[in-house]
Amino acid sequence: MQSLSGIGGRLYSGETSIDFIGKRRRWYAFSGILIIASALVLGTQGLHLGIEFKGGSEFSINKAGATIEEGRAAIAKAGVTGESVVQKVGSNRLRMQTGSLDNFSAVKDSLAKSFGVNVNDIDTQIIGPSWGKEITKKALYGLFGFILVVMLFLTMAFESKMALAAIIATIHDVFITVGIYALVGFDVTPATVIGFLTILGYSLYDTVVVFDKVRENTKSVTSTGKVTYSAAANLAVNQTLVRSFNTSLIALMPVASILFVGAGLLGAGTLKDLSLALFVGLATGTYSSIFIATPILTQLREREPAMRALTKRVAQHAPGAVTLEARAQQGVEVGSPAKASWSRGPRNQPKRKRR
Repeated sequence: MQSLSGIGGRLYSGETSIDFIGKRRRWYAFSGILIIASALVLGTQGLHLGIEFKGGSEFSINKAGATIEEGRAAIAKAGVTGESVVQKVGSNRLRMQTGSLDNFSAVKDSLAKSFGVNVNDIDTQIIGPSWGKEITKKALYGLFGFILVVMLFLTMAFESKMALAAIIATIHDVFITVGIYALVGFDVTPATVIGFLTILGYSLYDTVVVFDKVRENTKSVTSTGKVTYSAAANLAVNQTLVRSFNTSLIALMPVASILFVGAGLLGAGTLKDLSLALFVGLATGTYSSIFIATPILTQLREREPAMRALTKRVAQHAPGAVTLEARAQQGVEVGSPAKASWSRGPRNQPKRKRR
């Protein structure tokens, strides 16, 4: 327990260190597997768009004790042959969504007879395909506009390479979240789009926190010449690791309660669209800010001539030290990146002069 309680301090000081940068190929491979799996799921199953995007009809009925199975049977009995979605909203309300209907009034009468309610007590909504296309267009505009504004802000606040790495990590998060969403088979609704935009913001927030520490650690790295850019960036990730983990855990707990308790146990179907996107997005956002964004940034910066010269200078001034990249290639575990880069080898004592 004592070792766990002080892990944050040891990570911050460099006494304990995890080699995030040197082992970046492992994280890239893991993310590549997730991205390929998401692409396969999207290619085979695709996303199940709600009626808000593709158009259709919606019927809402208040009936005590009504179940989803009864709703599906009533839809089939009404002569609806296409794809339909039945959700339970609360304890006494059923929401049934279908495609475009030619006999809308006949279906409404049949549902009223099946559930034993008055026709006027059934809430209905008809969404045309043109309105659905307009909603889809606005959702895409919002997504691309968000990415553009954030990229401009990051470029002004940090630097272009940080902005590029942050956007790559964000696209990584959204693509994996969309793949899991397609795998589960939930309908894509406006609440889902809101969830996607929310995880974009959270992923960038976590990435900006890490990048701010990276900028602080690497501000004078070329002038001192004591540590490589990779080592300083790796130390920054370790220093913000506990904070990122605690922030993500606190954010995931209420979202998990909405997803598993609200949507799973209580049957609140209107919450599952938003909660699933938030839950998966928050988890992938935390992962990408640590394992993807900073390694990509380091890889981009290490290609600069100044950083290459810095790496050679560190190796020349500290012949006994081994850089993060060399240790990773040799398969050696890295302890403290700061100590590994600043070690000077054995110190030669001056000879004593005889009087």
